[in-house]
Amino acid sequence: MGKVERKWQDTEYVLSFFGNGRAGRRNYRKYVEDGIELGRRPELVGGGLIRSLGGWSEVLSLRERGEKHAFDQRILGDSEFVHEVTSELDDIMKRNLRISRHRITLEALSDRVCRKNNVSSAERMSGSRRHELINTRRTVSWIAVHE
Repeated sequence: MGKVERKWQDTEYVLSFFGNGRAGRRNYRKYVEDGIELGRRPELVGGGLIRSLGGWSEVLSLRERGEKHAFDQRILGDSEFVHEVTSELDDIMKRNLRISRHRITLEALSDRVCRKNNVSSAERMSGSRRHELINTRRTVSWIAVHE
């Protein structure tokens, strides 16, 4: 919606299909909101590599030959295009993509931080305001929000 500039996005071209200036942005937003209400549509779901290569047989053939292709199920395009788009992502986006592959539950995160700080889970959930417990809770909260 124009908040972040991406060199590979031709924003003006896309918005020109929806109107001029603010009207184009407003119409595009409405178009997206209306699409969300439609829910998941089977014809628009599926991994990018599978879709781009024409099916599983092609993917398996590449695997057997040892060929590697860049893919991201959110990006429709060939390997070269996917690589170009993802290489231009800013550091925060790249970090989020890496993290999203290794998510842990909040409970598991809390358990790890408690072990590191020699605090039991029961202590962490108690109402105690002991310094070690406050720092443990603070650390869990910070990691959960920022990482």
